[in-house]
Amino acid sequence: MPEAEESRIAVVGVGADGWAGLTHDARARVLDAEVLLGGDRHLGLVPDVPGQVRRPWPRPLADGLGPLLAEHDGRRIAVLASGDPFVSGIGSTLAGLLGAGRLDVLPAVSSVALARARMGWPAESSAVVTVVGRDLHAVLRELAPDWRVLVLSADADTPAALAALLREHGYGGSAMTVLGDLGAATESRAEGTADAWTGPSPALNVVALELRGPVVGSWAPGLPDEAFEHDGQLTKRDLRASALARLAPQPGQLLWDVGAGAGSVGIEWLRAHPTCAAVAVEADPDRLARACRNAARLGVPRLEAVGGRAPEALADLPAPHAVFVGGGATAPGLLDLCRERLLSGGRLVVHGVTLETESLLAAAYAEHGGELTRVAVEHAAPIGSFSGWTPTRTVTQWSWRKP
Repeated sequence: MPEAEESRIAVVGVGADGWAGLTHDARARVLDAEVLLGGDRHLGLVPDVPGQVRRPWPRPLADGLGPLLAEHDGRRIAVLASGDPFVSGIGSTLAGLLGAGRLDVLPAVSSVALARARMGWPAESSAVVTVVGRDLHAVLRELAPDWRVLVLSADADTPAALAALLREHGYGGSAMTVLGDLGAATESRAEGTADAWTGPSPALNVVALELRGPVVGSWAPGLPDEAFEHDGQLTKRDLRASALARLAPQPGQLLWDVGAGAGSVGIEWLRAHPTCAAVAVEADPDRLARACRNAARLGVPRLEAVGGRAPEALADLPAPHAVFVGGGATAPGLLDLCRERLLSGGRLVVHGVTLETESLLAAAYAEHGGELTRVAVEHAAPIGSFSGWTPTRTVTQWSWRKP
């Protein structure tokens, strides 16, 4: 093999059919490698090579992968991955760590492609959610009548746990098809509904869901207040929608939700796109735990929780693309810190209900510009045998975009 190839890493996708399904080029890279890395199952699918070092993935992967690669730097390394390494696979992790330029990726047919082929589902008509090493509650973000979802299972227990979760959220009538060992001689298919699901399931499986249930939420901002468990510390629906419109969630971007309360703004930010990230910063531990429960129930268990008071609690957080301050804006230096830490083009939205906070926001608006708005919302409510308007507390909202 040419010298220039020695510093590169071959990432070889392996299907459920193992060695028999690999191309000639993929086999050659595996056999030529001085070091072969992969999961225990994948390492067991390829023939032994005299003198080849074989190492399973470290646990936890995030902490051990860098040192493992550094230990064998300069040697010919091949990595075994499931199917397409860039479909919820190790390829994405390696590219993030080393850069895609160091990788030679030889994909196999992904389990997603095989599942769609078996179900006859066009890619544009369904979503894919992986729960491999992730919280199963992520599936709940996709709940919608007549929507199709492919769930990449963690293990044999996933289908039964998924069925229970669907029943809990009113989607017990959903059709479930468990596709086991896709592409292998042992490939199997089992069908039923979440209400009646019993299992068991193969260890390697993909669950195809045809969802049947009620409208439980919206991907547009402004979920009903009743969707959140709270103790009154909640950014209410109309104000939340207004704030999120100005925070402008974007794929892959990070939000700080400062003074998170029930976590509603951070949660709706996460629901905007599967790659959004959010940190809920809250001093009250009960409220922080409540925000995490809300996040799981609404399909975004990846909400990161940070306990402590701002601005001190913000010191070690990565720089955000957007910041929402729903409470505690008068803390000395907080708004200045948020403006400074924002990335270029970042958005800051601050709410205030007290005269002191309103004065602070008016001064910030005078100095930095942006948009200053007072939001007053009234709801119809009974007055005796008639109806009248009941006002909520007026909120002053300052929004600002960093150049």
